[in-house]
Amino acid sequence: MKKITTSQVAQATAAVFTAGGGRREISRVVIDSRSADETALFIAIKGERQDGHIYAEAAARQGCRAFLLSKIHVAEALARQYPDADIVCTEHTVRGLQELSRWYLSQFHPIKVAVTGSTGKTGTKEMLYAILSRRYKTIRNEGNLNNELGLPLTIFQVEEDTEVAVFEMGMSSFGEIRLLADIVRPDLAVITNVGTSHIEFLKSRENILKAKLEVTDLFDQKHVLIVNSDSEYLSLQHISRCIAARQKEDSGYTGHFRLLTAGENGTPDICLSEIEDLGEAGISFRLAYSGVSQEFQIPLLGRHNAHNAMLAVGAGLQLKVPMQEAAEALRQMEATSRRLVIEPLKDWKLIDDTYNSSPDSVAAAAEVLYNVTGGRRVAVLADILELGEQSEALHRQVGREFVCGGPAGLARLLIACGPQARFIAQEAQAVLEETEAQSPLAILYFPDREQLSAALPGLLQKDDVILLKGSNGMQMSLVAQQLRELSKRGCGK
Repeated sequence: MKKITTSQVAQATAAVFTAGGGRREISRVVIDSRSADETALFIAIKGERQDGHIYAEAAARQGCRAFLLSKIHVAEALARQYPDADIVCTEHTVRGLQELSRWYLSQFHPIKVAVTGSTGKTGTKEMLYAILSRRYKTIRNEGNLNNELGLPLTIFQVEEDTEVAVFEMGMSSFGEIRLLADIVRPDLAVITNVGTSHIEFLKSRENILKAKLEVTDLFDQKHVLIVNSDSEYLSLQHISRCIAARQKEDSGYTGHFRLLTAGENGTPDICLSEIEDLGEAGISFRLAYSGVSQEFQIPLLGRHNAHNAMLAVGAGLQLKVPMQEAAEALRQMEATSRRLVIEPLKDWKLIDDTYNSSPDSVAAAAEVLYNVTGGRRVAVLADILELGEQSEALHRQVGREFVCGGPAGLARLLIACGPQARFIAQEAQAVLEETEAQSPLAILYFPDREQLSAALPGLLQKDDVILLKGSNGMQMSLVAQQLRELSKRGCGK
């Protein structure tokens, strides 16, 4: 981060109160008081569970002397106790963080790329970062810093020599992508797919598409949107209809931008073909664009990563990175933690996909489970959150696929965990009974993670291949850690 002064912070955030000289320089912006020190600006965020203002004094005790607050009485008390501190008060610290990041980014001129979608955002972002970093000084969101707080904090990574900034943008409702796009003002955007994630809040996939397309709200004909045209709701027909509806609602929305399509089917601009699953070695595939064809091999699991890759390569092409160079960058990639990562343990193979979940990503993970070498296939599936009124139907869809749907149907032990996951188990059992199938699939259900953890050691066999999958809020990462500890002790039967 380029150093800025507290007087600049006050100006950017429309301060209503200040204390101190305003000349203190800061080189970091933090919202966690534990990370605050003499180089940092601590911004006190009031959330649903915690109010950062109660940690302002703790930050000061660690040497922090620059603060952005919204409670004047806290600011006045802090100023009395630490008269050498520079304190800025604004009406709302979340908006203050956003406005500060907007002002900070305006001091530089990198090419800005936005990545959004129901699933595959992080994988596509990481691939795009790998591709662009070979040619440009590039930054991107770390981890899952893709929301109203995380994206502004990412912006402070930009420095004078930054040439490209890749911003993953998450959302759960209307207006959120619009806000992030308004802060960033992207030159190029990618939409990975339109699935059922966050359908609890948006009610339909048409509305999810509408919310994702907010990334184009400030676009004109010089801007480019790249989409996965194999995703049903990213077809030209759906996009055109959504743009027309938006133009009727908002006379200021032009819907004018360049659309670049990528996919396996139809006649996309970027053609994906010859996808081959190489098991634990990853996948291979071919891309063709504008008369040039290139073979790719990447050490990431699942056919879906070929679709993520085609979008990242497409964005790279728009920034003059040739496909051959992109292929070399992707060949050297490493899997992101807790996203379809294979861990060969002493007794088992663990496929850790505990970061998040959706019906589409469960299907992709099931395909990986099938293709990994080993013994009995075990799928441990926890709740998929934020599905709203469609939760039961979508969980039942997952259960049906684990009995009769492609690679998912080859599992030998299906364990469902959580109040919504009971529908996975119920539907799988019902399908077995309806079809009178002589299936070797065993189905178990546990109401919560604690009961699953208690039973798990007695359920596993030596050489099992175990898929762990669930929404982040289900904390299946703790089960993954339990399996690592069990394997160290040699608990496989």
